[in-house]
Amino acid sequence: MSDYDRWETRFSVPEYVFGTNPNAFLRSQVHRLPARGRALAVADGEGRNGVWLAEQGLDVLSVDFSPTALAKAQALAKSRHVTITTQLADVTTWTWPTAEFDAIAAIFIQFVGPDARSRLFAGMRQALRPGGLLLMQGYRPEQLEYKTGGPPYVENLYTRALLEAEFAGFSDLEISQHDSFIEEGSGHVGIGALIDLVGRK
Repeated sequence: MSDYDRWETRFSVPEYVFGTNPNAFLRSQVHRLPARGRALAVADGEGRNGVWLAEQGLDVLSVDFSPTALAKAQALAKSRHVTITTQLADVTTWTWPTAEFDAIAAIFIQFVGPDARSRLFAGMRQALRPGGLLLMQGYRPEQLEYKTGGPPYVENLYTRALLEAEFAGFSDLEISQHDSFIEEGSGHVGIGALIDLVGRK
């Protein structure tokens, strides 16, 4: 089964696989968000994070390669009385815009290996405006021991050294590592080996 078919099948269930509440780390950074402007939710799936960003008053573009997920994202936005723009695209081959976003949220986007990840991170850097905010959360290699979510491939997981190298040009770069309990639908439940990044271009 291709990755596309796997995700389409996963998202085709009535419930929201990763829940409808925003990621806890993203929510904890609300004080850093601009009061207005454009935000990009990368590989946003069923829209929980993009919809929350819209609830904070931002003009949100939610990008994913699953049409089923994007339809659920629009339904979630409607139920929350906000508007988001959705775009069907594979972010590994997407033509990234230049300096268009004031904030980018990239939450658990570890579906790619090192080569595609490097292009993905380059696209995110390109898409941020100068001074724009990047918020990322992912799993560290220790997650393979917990098995509570994320890919089973160590090369897809993040280390501090990796993120420091990829975003070395950012100002106010903060990276924290922790093991925390997460409960995001049925997709992420249990203790996770997490790493968080906050930075400005």
